[in-house]
Parts: sequence; structure tokens; C-alpha cells
Amino acid sequence: METKYWHLTNHQEADEDKIIEAVQLLKQGEVVAFPTETVYGLGADATNAIAVEKIFKAKGRPQDNPLIAHVATKEQLSQLVTEIPKYVERLIEAFSPGPITYVLPSNGICAKNVTAGLSTVAVRIPEHPVANRLLQISGLPIAAPSANTSGKPSPTTALHVKEDLTGKIAGIIDGGATGVGMESTVVDCTQDYPVILRPGGITKEQLEQVVDKVLIDPAIRNGTSKELPKSPGMKYKHYSPEVPLLLVEGDVQAIQDQINEDKMQTKKVGVLASSRTAEQLQADEIIALGNNMAEIATNLYAALRKFKQDEVDIIICEVFPDEGIGAAVMNRLRKAADSMITKNE
Repeated sequence: METKYWHLTNHQEADEDKIIEAVQLLKQGEVVAFPTETVYGLGADATNAIAVEKIFKAKGRPQDNPLIAHVATKEQLSQLVTEIPKYVERLIEAFSPGPITYVLPSNGICAKNVTAGLSTVAVRIPEHPVANRLLQISGLPIAAPSANTSGKPSPTTALHVKEDLTGKIAGIIDGGATGVGMESTVVDCTQDYPVILRPGGITKEQLEQVVDKVLIDPAIRNGTSKELPKSPGMKYKHYSPEVPLLLVEGDVQAIQDQINEDKMQTKKVGVLASSRTAEQLQADEIIALGNNMAEIATNLYAALRKFKQDEVDIIICEVFPDEGIGAAVMNRLRKAADSMITKNE
């Protein structure tokens, strides 16, 4: 399959023509990758089961892993569900458009392979101007997981999408690097209180400023869910780099000790750490992720993709505080890691 590539230039009229061309492919039942404020999404008409099946085929994604339907407005969101609880109205007012997904009772408009046969559907209103314009022009709900081969780190640039999916999808819209760099927060809104199914760009602390009580699904702590997942990211191993990833919990010396242990086994060692920690370490290759958790979240996936099998034998990663956006970072790292060790400080 030929994959069309549209590079947006911020020349409004020319970019509009490119987006319209992409919409035409979506309406023909094809699959197109596009930028959002979180990561790049791989989109298809959420009402067309045959089109949605092409997403699963291109990614190699398990069929029981539900997709998120993206819409342009609250009105479009309401057209996919049977009800919107009062507290969801408040969350939408506070956080949408933005990196938050609501799991609500489905009215059946989205194809069954979008919802993985569940009675619920996950819906969000993206903030990215390209994603929002694509949705406005199409008038469709667009099912869109991350635009990568299933299990690999999510794409934060169009180049990442090209590496994984060229020849497998109809088109890629290059709208530059994404912002948040971490998938949306997914909230189960079918109960009396919102339940976080996947931490992301909107933190638990932010949600609690709008609603009185926010719960966390036990699967986040346990690593996976044994039930049919209501949300992407609950059941399977995700975000994995090409080489083994080891999480090390401890101070700078503890991380350096682990590096030294692996080097004694003649391993080439790559390291991921905060900028402050990185400047104190010695290894074959070190990537400083940033000075704060927001920067670390933005840079994580690109860094995981940078390490290649022929360059390092193992990646050692610092363990970060499990709070705020750090909860999303650590959720992704635990799913990507082969193991985690705690060293005494």
C-alpha cells in the first residue's frame, strides 16, 4: 500500500486542503495517522467496522483491546452515549478539549470492534488544532489508538509513525511534535464516582479539584487487568523499547552501581534519567529526559525509541515519583519494563 504523507506548513489554506484530502480517505474507509496533543493517533471511521479492522491489522493490536473514539465537540460526544452524568458535565467543562477520555454507556453507534463488544465506549475531545479540524471537517467520530506497532513506544512525531507504519496505512499527517507526550487520562464514568483506568495528561489531583472523589482502578497498581479491559492500556504489555528495560529505584549511587554491574558483564548500557541525575552518571549512552516531570513525560517515548539493539544491550531507567504526571510516567514505564529492582540507599 502507498502511504500518502502530508507535511503541514502553517499556511492555513494549503494545510486545509491537505486535511480535506485526508478526510476523503477516512470517508472511503481508509486509515490515516494524525497528531493530537498527547501522541499521534491512527484514525478510522468509528462507525465503520471494516475500516476499524484496518487499525488492528496495521498495528498488530489484540481485538479485545478497545479503542478511543475522538470527536470535535461535546454535542458529538453525546451522540455516541446513552447518558452523561452530572459530574462528567463538570469534567468536560473543566478539561475538554484536552487529554482526557470518558468511558460512558454506548448507544451502539460506534462499531463493536471499537468497544471490544462492551456496553461502554471511550470518547474524548482532542485539543490539538489539526486533530480538531480533521474531526470538524469529517463530521465523524474517529477511532484512534496510538499510531505505532502494538507494544512499541507510542509515537510523538510523524517520523515515529513512518518508521512503524509506512506501507500499512493510507496516510500520515505531519503536524510536528506532540505536546503532552503521554496518552490521555482515561476515566470510567459509569459509576457514582469517576475511576481512573489509565493515568495520563490530566492528573488525579486536577480531577479532584472538580469532583469530590476520584478512585483509581486496582489494575493500575497490579500492572494488568484480568477482566475485559474497558480502556486501552489495561491488559497488555506496552511501550517497550527494542532492548531490555530495567527500572532501578534508589539514589544516584544505586543507579551507578547497577550500571557498573551490567558493564562488568560486558554489556553496553544505556540510561534514562532526569537531567539532574543524568549529569552524575557514567554509562555508554545517557539520555537526560528533563528537569521536571512534565518534561520527562514529553520526552519519554522518543527516548525509548532512540535506543537500538546494535547500540546498547540494556536500558537502565531511574524510578520517578509516582504522583501528578509522574503517575502516568511510571504507569508506562512499568508496562514497558522487563523488571524493576530496589536498591538500598
